[in-house]
Amino acid sequence: MAQSNENTKVLVTGGTGFVGVHCIQQLLQQGYRVHTTIRSMKRSGDVIEMLRNGGISDFGTLKFIEADLTDDTNWDNAVEGCQYVLHVASPIGLTAPKDENEMIKPALEGTLRVLKAARDGGVKRVVMTSNFGAVGYSHNDTSKVITEESWTNPNEKGLSAYNKSKVLAEKAAWDFMQQQGGNMELSVINPVGIFGPALGPELSSGFQLLKQILDGSMKRIPKMTLGIADVRDVADLHIRAMISPEAKGQRFLAISGEIMTLPQIASFFKSELGDQFTHISTKTMPNWIVRIAALFNARAKSVVPQLGRYRVASNEKAKKLLDWKPRTNQEALVATALSMVQFGQIKTE
Repeated sequence: MAQSNENTKVLVTGGTGFVGVHCIQQLLQQGYRVHTTIRSMKRSGDVIEMLRNGGISDFGTLKFIEADLTDDTNWDNAVEGCQYVLHVASPIGLTAPKDENEMIKPALEGTLRVLKAARDGGVKRVVMTSNFGAVGYSHNDTSKVITEESWTNPNEKGLSAYNKSKVLAEKAAWDFMQQQGGNMELSVINPVGIFGPALGPELSSGFQLLKQILDGSMKRIPKMTLGIADVRDVADLHIRAMISPEAKGQRFLAISGEIMTLPQIASFFKSELGDQFTHISTKTMPNWIVRIAALFNARAKSVVPQLGRYRVASNEKAKKLLDWKPRTNQEALVATALSMVQFGQIKTE
């Protein structure tokens, strides 16, 4: 397989990110030539180090381009000679910005910037990373499983700036394709919470939640639910969507299996890893206490919109059309915990 890909170039935006670096790792392993954008060339060494941790030793087919979602500079160089683009980069944060446009504007304008550069550069297909927040946050019929047919209303009450940025950016991408896309193709990946093995010490924002459970700093566990996807499977799904004819014009939910509540995750960690992490609490926090805490605590405030959120979603489309075979929730969770130990983010007993 590697030999047949040696003349195919792929741009991955956001090479320093959790998903982006896993995409680069798998593409290099499969023999592709890879361009990746980073906001500062000073970060190239960090990406190389993460890829080394992921087993990559030959970097002759990897090229770094300094580019920012908020600026036109260098995007033509980034897409030069590329048949495919994996547009993974997007601003993210656990706490809400004071002005939601700080997050929405770069996500929206950055997506259009990448699509225009890709179209003008003769790219065959762009695979864009959206998220579950663009799919399921306006789905109120709990008798039906959420599928790719669902869309979140960007004006949904309580929608975070991050999720709003994702739904607006994805809608803008589909509109662009319809009106200005030319012969270029688009596929979209909509992941739930992404966990699994980190390749470096910078934690993905979702890891912070699990870190608080593992180190015992979360004394009582809110009854929020999570859909889980392993980062290795999310990267794999991007590549499958990149090369499969069936993926043209499609969006795919990336979810490993059934949803889990945070108390279920805490119980799983305690049963599987309790010998290493002895401070795990399995005491739950009633929703009304979370709501009161939200009046004084920014982290609690960010949890409130997630309470009672319906997240039961199907991964059948990705499995059927793209032969996607995701790992279990439990594999992703254990890999997350071991990564935090490996990179010194959390200590075991």
